[in-house]
Amino acid sequence: MPRKKASRKKTTRKKTSAKKTPTLKAGKRSRRKSAAKKAVGRKGKVRRKKVASAENIASPSLMIELEERDPEAVDLVGAIPAEIPIMPVRGMVMFPGTIMPIAVGRPSSLKLLDQTLGESKVIALFTQKDEDQETPTPDDVYEVGTAVSVLKLIRQPDDTVQIIVHGLSRVRIEKIQQHEPFLKAKVSQCEESEGPRGKSFKAAFKQLKDQARQLIEHTPGAPDQAVTVLMNIDDPSSLADFLVANLNLDVAQKQDLLEELDVAKRIRQVHRHVSMQLEIQQLQNKIQEDVQSSIGDSQRKFFLREQIKAIQRELGEVDDDAAFVDRLRNQLLNANPPDEVLSEALRELTRLELIPPASPEYSVISNYLELLGELPWKTQSEDNMDLARAQKILDRDHYGLDKVKRRLIEYLAVRKLNPKNRGPILCLVGPPGVGKTSLGQSIADALGRKFARMSFGGIRDESEIRGHRRTYIGAMPGRIIQELRRAGTNNPVMMLDEVDKLGADFRGDPASALLEVLDPRQNNAFVDRYLDVPFDLSQVIFIATANYMGNVPPALQDRMEVIEVPGYTDHDKLAIARKYLVPRQLKENGLTRKLCKWMACGLKKTIENYTREAGVRELERQVGAVCRGIAAEVASKSPGRRGGKQYVVDNAKVRKVLGPEKYVREDDIRIDVPGVTMGLAYTTVGGEVLFVEATSYPGKGEFKLTGQLGDVMRESVSAAMSVFKSRADTFGFNLTRLENRDVHIHVPAGAVPKDGPSAGVAMYSAIVSLLLDLPVKQGVAMTGEITLRGKVLPIGGVKEKTLAAARAGVTTVILPEDNHRDLEEIDPQVRKKIDFVFAADVDDVLDHVLGKKRIAGAVRKVKTESKSKKS
Repeated sequence: MPRKKASRKKTTRKKTSAKKTPTLKAGKRSRRKSAAKKAVGRKGKVRRKKVASAENIASPSLMIELEERDPEAVDLVGAIPAEIPIMPVRGMVMFPGTIMPIAVGRPSSLKLLDQTLGESKVIALFTQKDEDQETPTPDDVYEVGTAVSVLKLIRQPDDTVQIIVHGLSRVRIEKIQQHEPFLKAKVSQCEESEGPRGKSFKAAFKQLKDQARQLIEHTPGAPDQAVTVLMNIDDPSSLADFLVANLNLDVAQKQDLLEELDVAKRIRQVHRHVSMQLEIQQLQNKIQEDVQSSIGDSQRKFFLREQIKAIQRELGEVDDDAAFVDRLRNQLLNANPPDEVLSEALRELTRLELIPPASPEYSVISNYLELLGELPWKTQSEDNMDLARAQKILDRDHYGLDKVKRRLIEYLAVRKLNPKNRGPILCLVGPPGVGKTSLGQSIADALGRKFARMSFGGIRDESEIRGHRRTYIGAMPGRIIQELRRAGTNNPVMMLDEVDKLGADFRGDPASALLEVLDPRQNNAFVDRYLDVPFDLSQVIFIATANYMGNVPPALQDRMEVIEVPGYTDHDKLAIARKYLVPRQLKENGLTRKLCKWMACGLKKTIENYTREAGVRELERQVGAVCRGIAAEVASKSPGRRGGKQYVVDNAKVRKVLGPEKYVREDDIRIDVPGVTMGLAYTTVGGEVLFVEATSYPGKGEFKLTGQLGDVMRESVSAAMSVFKSRADTFGFNLTRLENRDVHIHVPAGAVPKDGPSAGVAMYSAIVSLLLDLPVKQGVAMTGEITLRGKVLPIGGVKEKTLAAARAGVTTVILPEDNHRDLEEIDPQVRKKIDFVFAADVDDVLDHVLGKKRIAGAVRKVKTESKSKKS
């Protein structure tokens, strides 16, 4: 049977060569014959292993027995119908004269084959512009494609079809005739323009064949017959199509060459691509030879070492030290550090082999090499850049904080679009207990990275950051390198907690050591003193936290982008307690929701009367205290009596377990005596309400300040007194009255130091209230600094101060006029509770604190008393 098949093929070739078709040029026949030699090898099998898939269906490499070729297949070029079915393909470009297997899985393409192949074997393949388009329209394919003849159709078990097609001619879509169930269009064959073929063209053609031959010879795994097929191609157009179909080009480049009808231009473009790939292939071969030479040298050394070990084993000289050195060497090679690090490690390893194990330096070098082998030089976690997933994780772990979450999502979006971007170092600033550290953990979970945390509270030694030199006894690497060693990857999310608590003494300044770590332009070559070799920190996402940026050095602040994390309102605390705190405390104390039910009134009473903080840590402790009290009641009962009763936590239960209320807000803000005002302060634990008290008594005209006031607040009191004296005539106040009286200004909670540039308004209002004998209005708090001209200056920390006012039950807050822009940043729940008044000078403040009519009445009273005394 094989002999008959071979003889029949021979007869077919003779018949084909003898037949002449008027519409087919000899060059095109040669082109198709050459392509057939390229594609079909011994025993009629397809030689190329690459499968072009029209539907992106994974299919194995094909080795398909071709059926007998139709002797009239070559003449199909002239028989291409004017109206032809269109099959969109993606990820490939079909060229005339080539034979290629194609996997078909799209329903429309399967209908095309079922309805067309019975009548004609000729279809047209057009490449899609967008490979992701599942249902392409005529606008989604290129205008120029290739008419092909279907040589064979094979149905697969997975309901897909594989066809083998033979490219016939370039065709162009003139008009779409049919859209459903598959595309059918009126096409026209593209006529090529050959142009003049002078000496330069012939030289370029010959050089192209030579370079293509060299490329085939330098390409591993190229078929042996490829060079023979190449050298037998005499037609320039056929040569160009043959080479383009086999070059490693993208779809757009191949489509451009398919649409190029000027043969001379196409030859030049193909020549450029062949030259480039030949140069790349030659370079790859040279690198491969160098690598093989290096591997050969390494194998030789390994063989010699194994021989030495075998000799030592025969002599009984094998010891644990040699095995330890071998383990270190293998560990270093597996770690795959940079070349400079590896050379330094191997140098130290050579020293280790020469040092006696009893030497103190032996342990120093061995510990150093173990560290180098365990560091993640090139081990990375793969990022998960699904922003919707990241948003879901942030919402799951944190309530509110919309502005902070939005900034973190923007940060991740930039990392997604540009993974190599050296993004800013984020610094989360806010009072304790608002979730700064857990935000870092959520970012790590969203990215799928490891999380490392370092607390810098109380660190005063610079070596904690940079590490100790190995010359010292007990030397260790810095904490950053240690955390990377524990994480096992070189791109974790590293939380630098409490950077505002860093100290400095004779051992150095840790904050200054952080400057290199937190600089994206420098930390790609961070040198730890213990390592003494550079380590790339550019892939680490650093997130710092702080309670108060005033304690952070300006140079370190410049390295970071500050994101403020404000405190929570009572509404936020109630939602957080319901969603997070209560379920966690019930679980930790062995309770269930069926056994212990928290009422909203019980949570509100806990928030209002037992906590006074910006965060929720104290609230969780109080919730835990109530749960422990209930757990004690449950545990004290016998097992048979535990199941029936449900404990309801309401106001009475909270009062019973937690005892008397710690805070009664109505009493806190009640002011009914002259000389007392309520200010607002910003501290490291958030905003606070600050009372200012003033009183006078007979004396010698002295001025006294108490309450642990700092220099700035003392200056504010002096400025406020000077402003009042300069405006005493406005109030009808005779300054001689102060000659025989002392004035005492006091800020309660004297054990707590107080300072800051925002107490001038409260001091001035207290002095005026005292000297005019007018108590201020109830529920009014104020903040702002004043000048000697009476102007009110803007202040910072507006969000934190207004949150503190809301927690204290304040109904009106007076702010400087220039802080009007900060109103948008204040929580909407706070804006509903508080009326905001903006003052440009001290007169505006007095109008709202004391009232114009009350001030006028007090002035008349003062003037009347002065006249009566004179009379």
